[in-house]
Amino acid sequence: MTEAYTGKDMIVATQVNKIYANGCHALKNVSATISRGEVVVIIGPSGSGKSTFLRALNQLEQINNGQIIIDGINMYAPGTNINKLRERVGMVFQSFNLFPHKTVKGNVMLAPIKVAKREPKKAEQDAEQLLRRVGLGDKLDVYPAQLSGGQQQRVAIARALAMNPDVMLFDEPTSALDPEMVGEVLDVMKSLANDGMTMVVVTHEMGFAREVADRVLFMEDGELLVSDTPDNIFSSTKHPRLEQFLSKLL
Repeated sequence: MTEAYTGKDMIVATQVNKIYANGCHALKNVSATISRGEVVVIIGPSGSGKSTFLRALNQLEQINNGQIIIDGINMYAPGTNINKLRERVGMVFQSFNLFPHKTVKGNVMLAPIKVAKREPKKAEQDAEQLLRRVGLGDKLDVYPAQLSGGQQQRVAIARALAMNPDVMLFDEPTSALDPEMVGEVLDVMKSLANDGMTMVVVTHEMGFAREVADRVLFMEDGELLVSDTPDNIFSSTKHPRLEQFLSKLL
């Protein structure tokens, strides 16, 4: 776990299957490789397995079989410290999950102090810097209830970044927001992409996928059907199911 991995592949998922107790086969032999610094957007209809696959990448969902390697570490190998590995995989959810009794700065400082054992003064400095980065430098000492949904989601992004992750996972980060707040969150995500952060994003925001993604994955019924560039996905796809899906959105 201590040796730095410098290979170009940040995530390698091979023949991943997830079957729930009720028999639902949520992931069917899904294989995907995501390179270091790559921005990959996953699209598809509801129930297609997008979020299940994303959650499997930090073992919030246990897979039934297959293999997932993150940053050179086999997630399911004997002896892998999954909690240590999760420190390197930031995740932003649809709901913000902020602690209401802590200030914005307190929310961002918490994991670095409690989990990474960072010195409180250093954690505070880092939190302030990250909150300025997401445009909330003037909100350090307010509480989540005093913020808009878009602002709360930006705090959630800063909180995930506070652990200095190697990769960021976003699970429909704008779907709970009012339309006028979506742009401010997407702007922060675009900034992260421009800085070279490896990102995997489940979203219905096709404009973001077209503009920011290096590659787009299309899933349906637990299967990964298409993996291609945004230009090919949105302009010249020959896949009939993908064409049908996009025709309802664009």
